[in-house]
Amino acid sequence: MVNRKELDPESSPRAAFGARLRRSREEQGWTQDELSKRMRVSSGHISGVETTRKSPSLRFAKAADAVFGLVATVDTFERQWHEMHNGSLLEGYPEYAGYQSRAAEIRLFEAGVIPGLLQTPEYTRVLTDSAVQRGEITPEQAAERLDFLKEQQAALIRPSPPLIFAVLDESCIRNPIGGPTVMDAQLARLVEFASQSSTALQIAPFAMAERKPFRRLVYLLTMSDRSVMSYVESQTHGHLDRELSSVLPLVRAYHQLQVEAASQAETVDMIKKLRKGTLR
Repeated sequence: MVNRKELDPESSPRAAFGARLRRSREEQGWTQDELSKRMRVSSGHISGVETTRKSPSLRFAKAADAVFGLVATVDTFERQWHEMHNGSLLEGYPEYAGYQSRAAEIRLFEAGVIPGLLQTPEYTRVLTDSAVQRGEITPEQAAERLDFLKEQQAALIRPSPPLIFAVLDESCIRNPIGGPTVMDAQLARLVEFASQSSTALQIAPFAMAERKPFRRLVYLLTMSDRSVMSYVESQTHGHLDRELSSVLPLVRAYHQLQVEAASQAETVDMIKKLRKGTLR
């Protein structure tokens, strides 16, 4: 092929993505024009991604997965996209997010900040802008994270939504992220979340102290076949686990957490008092 640009997949994450796209296309015997019709993007964009002149979007990665039959598999273009933009900071999270969008039940615990699935756009933007200021991510990555979170939240709005059980450490509602206006809207969102028929919200109060089984983010997924997996995150790494021997202890600990935490009625009352400034 004339003027064909050869890529070194090891040179950069974008080059690896482009080389894989080209290899997948050629294995199917498709031209760039033929792939563009299947993905519903311009052939120029296909060429740009394959040669690293253009950066693939999350939507582009998902379209590639659909065309090449990779949806719901382990090694997707979507997973590669997330790894390309988030690196080891969210190791394991792209795969987890794919399962989360299809889960029958979601159980989560968070401390310090409201979990992504329950965040308002303004709350999320404050967090991403802060990460940009600290130099952890670029403005482009911040925008991509906002888009990704929107897609995650939208994926849970379906005819048969998953049951979502959320237990938040009291620090989540006490930590004034973004100031009074942003935080008040976020607290209102939590009250709205608690009112839905497929959700449950509880606060693990400071008074639980050493009785809290978790000190950091823990997500537990139950799939439609009743298989269970966990995702936990430290400051720098995430880990997806599907081994029952290590997941079941987390499930038991989560049930203990729910028993000790404030009831949903007590939780909503706490949040309303906090909004009024009457919670001690």
